[in-house]
Amino acid sequence: MSVSVRIPTILRTYTGDESQVSAEGTDVRAVIDSLEDSFPGIKARILDEDGAIRRFVNIYVAEEDVRFEQGLDTQTPAGTQLSIIPAVAGGC
Repeated sequence: MSVSVRIPTILRTYTGDESQVSAEGTDVRAVIDSLEDSFPGIKARILDEDGAIRRFVNIYVAEEDVRFEQGLDTQTPAGTQLSIIPAVAGGC
């Protein structure tokens, strides 16, 4: 199933500077694998060496944070928008 993936600025070097791309998959894990097939190297920036979402990367499926859903097994129905958002740190 095709989903729309919003790519943050920091990862656009992998997508030829595209801010939004299409990927296939029925869950977040499959969508990330599809991204890797189309844009080699991007998966390592999203998932750590154990295959978990990196600590400072947030993934949303239709505005729902997958960490509060089923994680990488969160379903991605056709036409859904998946957003990859790097966490922003800062302070005074």
